[in-house]
Amino acid sequence: MKVCILGNGLISLTVAKALVNQGIYVDIFSNQKKMMLNKVSTLGISKSNIEFFNDNILNIEKFLWNINRIEIFSENLENKKILNFENDNKRLFSIIKSYELYDFLYSHLTKNKFFSFKNKINNNDYKLLINCDFNNKITKKFFFKKFRKNYKSYAHTAIIEHAKLKKNYVASQIFTKEGPMAFLPMSDKKTSIVYSMKGKKKVNLESLIKKYNTKYEINRIGSTYSFELKSSALRTYYHKNILAFGDLLHKLHPLAGQGYNMSIRDIKELLKLIKYKINHGLDLDISICSDFEKKTRNKNFLFLNGIDFIYQFFNLESKVETNILSKSVKLLNRNKYFKKLFTEFADNGIVF
Repeated sequence: MKVCILGNGLISLTVAKALVNQGIYVDIFSNQKKMMLNKVSTLGISKSNIEFFNDNILNIEKFLWNINRIEIFSENLENKKILNFENDNKRLFSIIKSYELYDFLYSHLTKNKFFSFKNKINNNDYKLLINCDFNNKITKKFFFKKFRKNYKSYAHTAIIEHAKLKKNYVASQIFTKEGPMAFLPMSDKKTSIVYSMKGKKKVNLESLIKKYNTKYEINRIGSTYSFELKSSALRTYYHKNILAFGDLLHKLHPLAGQGYNMSIRDIKELLKLIKYKINHGLDLDISICSDFEKKTRNKNFLFLNGIDFIYQFFNLESKVETNILSKSVKLLNRNKYFKKLFTEFADNGIVF
């Protein structure tokens, strides 16, 4: 059995490694073999997704920095804490550098006999194609109808180097009047910053970090990487035997760091379908695409809108200039059932 993946990004390589582990031949079609990712971007991977990744794709424990507590603050309540989540000092999620994960996957794939790069393909050679590429002709012709949302905001990211903090395992997010700022520990001496600001393409991120930082003794603030914030969801998941995947399929606000997690959950469902086919001696064909859409479309759409609702909830508070919503959330912090439900939502997505 042979599958073609269009695109050579992080999600493409993740899917490829999951497939070759099943003894499936995978060709990646791309004009260049390897992408050069920036050294600033990080990913948050949920606990259940890490367990799946380690067992079914590649063991990445050595690259992870575990987070076992999350604290949420509101500028409308003078930067007081309104929510916190923890799991008996066990990890809630982990932080990993995007480029390190990419390089690790790349090095393992290029040594695998089931894997190869192609700069030219014939669609007729494959019964299943997985499209992770925004810019190819197939995408422009068949995968352009989307539900779209432009947040008219930009995310600004940087890595701060600070004095050693032995227990740097608490992630924090401050809902400021300009947008959410996240402090995501990467080690005992480094922390990633992600600040999503309304309508500002260029900002003095260094001064903003210093304004909202209350924990770290900062030695250095690294270079900044910025990108526009939009969300989208494809109306149709596949065309014939071509399945859309990754950010092409769904893209969401980085508020909760769930973009890559959604794709890992999609890989879980895809592998279930593929294993069923293999175990019953069936081809990997168009039925994979239709079954995948049935299994994931509604859950993905609900999850995407759930993240959007959280963003809009706190955004509304800054618009109407009131602290009532933050006070309401602070009251919810006493509700163990709510916190357990929210933790499950962040870890496993929509489950039904």
